Amino acid sequence: MDGLREIFTRLKRIIIFILAIFVLGWGFTSYQDIFAGLIIGTLFGIYNMWILVRRMDKFDRAVAEGSKVRSLGTALRFASGVAAVAIAILFAEHIHLVSTVIGLMIPYILLLAERIIYHVKHH
Repeated sequence: MDGLREIFTRLKRIIIFILAIFVLGWGFTSYQDIFAGLIIGTLFGIYNMWILVRRMDKFDRAVAEGSKVRSLGTALRFASGVAAVAIAILFAEHIHLVSTVIGLMIPYILLLAERIIYHVKHH
């Protein structure tokens, strides 16, 4: 089974492709506020996933060494999500709130889909 860092590397490539599509949608359609929300949300979502991967590495090392286990950064990831929503609310005329929340979930949906595909192929 792949490590979380390898999975994250694969997902980053997919997310960069998705972000490119969102940027094209923002530039060439009349739904600029929706695509702006998706872009902001996805950027904050990948940041949250990066924090999770980094904290999981520290967690694994702490468990292997038998030292004290620290937090997985839940509060920091929650604050990041709140910041994305606050930006969408602050610039409501330019950024669609619901699409920002959807963008926050895109990395996690891709992670779930990647794991399902992995298990279907290997079992």
